[in-house]
Amino acid sequence: MPNVIIHNLEVRFQVDGDDGAVFTRMFNKHIQAWSRLYEDECARAKQSQRDRKLNDEEGRW
Repeated sequence: MPNVIIHNLEVRFQVDGDDGAVFTRMFNKHIQAWSRLYEDECARAKQSQRDRKLNDEEGRW
């Protein structure tokens, strides 16, 4: 997964109630979804690396 660098992020929205609470709730929801996808991708990459290592070791015999 490529690295992403955000230099400047500005978010504007209008809500009823506490802006900070709404932003926090929305941000947490989406960052958690992104985090799960990222962790799944990392786990797949790690498993692929283990599989390749196992295949390399089996090929030596």
